[in-house]
Amino acid sequence: MIKKILLKLLTLYQRFFTLLGYGSCRYYPTCSEYARWQFEENPLHVAFYYSAKRILTCNQLFPGGIDYPELLKLSKNPKVLTINSIKYWLIPKAGKRFYIIKNFKYKKGDQC
Repeated sequence: MIKKILLKLLTLYQRFFTLLGYGSCRYYPTCSEYARWQFEENPLHVAFYYSAKRILTCNQLFPGGIDYPELLKLSKNPKVLTINSIKYWLIPKAGKRFYIIKNFKYKKGDQC
């Protein structure tokens, strides 16, 4: 319930307020997109921590660059795998963590 509310707020922010500061994020994906991916895939406390950390480092004192969100554990096993049904690609990282990378060929109607 709380995740859905936060995701709706992020959607509103991305639609209306990012136009004011377009191109000001020092990272890819942008901080709001990073937060969206965190809240979709990780527990709330982890998503808040990493999103806040990312927003605090989005300034001139840090270099910026490519910084993909990390997934702490695999929780979903899709029934049917097609290129259009996968929303995020998971790239293994050290330990039991994964980087989350968006699949640009994902189509919302083809969900499992």
